[in-house]
Amino acid sequence: MSNNGTRTALVVVDHHRPDSLTMHIARRTITQLEDAGYRIDLLDLRAEGFDPRMTVADQPDWGDREKTYSPEVEDHMRRILAADIIIAVFPIYWTSVPAVLKGWIDRVWNYGFAYGRSKPRLAGKRMLWLGLGGAAADDPIVPVLQTMLDTQLSGGIALYCGLTESRVGVLADAEERRQRLDTSGRFRLDEVLRGAERAAQYADLQNRSTTLVADFLAADRVELAG
Repeated sequence: MSNNGTRTALVVVDHHRPDSLTMHIARRTITQLEDAGYRIDLLDLRAEGFDPRMTVADQPDWGDREKTYSPEVEDHMRRILAADIIIAVFPIYWTSVPAVLKGWIDRVWNYGFAYGRSKPRLAGKRMLWLGLGGAAADDPIVPVLQTMLDTQLSGGIALYCGLTESRVGVLADAEERRQRLDTSGRFRLDEVLRGAERAAQYADLQNRSTTLVADFLAADRVELAG
């Protein structure tokens, strides 16, 4: 938290198109955060040219948890430390996060910084992962996605690194042709939604996103009050 009491939100986005639905949801989230009084640090991984590939400079040294990493990674570490909350917005690829976001975790959430200490440096921080998926909201794969992402992102990353809380929100129905599996487990596409139906579909997705963020911020205020 800054000296003037304003809380900082680090918004991390991974998408290759600035006109994508992912970026649209990220921008709406930023507006919602600003309206709630947060200072925003937008980390657009693609726009900033972040390289997700591990380097020798950023390879963990298990004998030195005080290792100084590359200037790029050290800068990202400082941005994480300066944030009170972190919100990641991304498309769901193969039941996980895209490559650049995964590489950001690999390089930046590194040994001695994010894990490897008895007193975690990231303790007290809270995180929300907003993943956009093309699956139809009523398809049985959606709760499976929720469980898998909860396990990977909350359990395997955020809570392992000592964050106070981590939540995952799966925003299904993100494609105009919703995806689903038939009774034989084969991939199928619904008919393209158009006009009022399509507008209603995206309005519902936006409303779900707004609710997820609002609930997350409400819990942040309760945490502060406590």
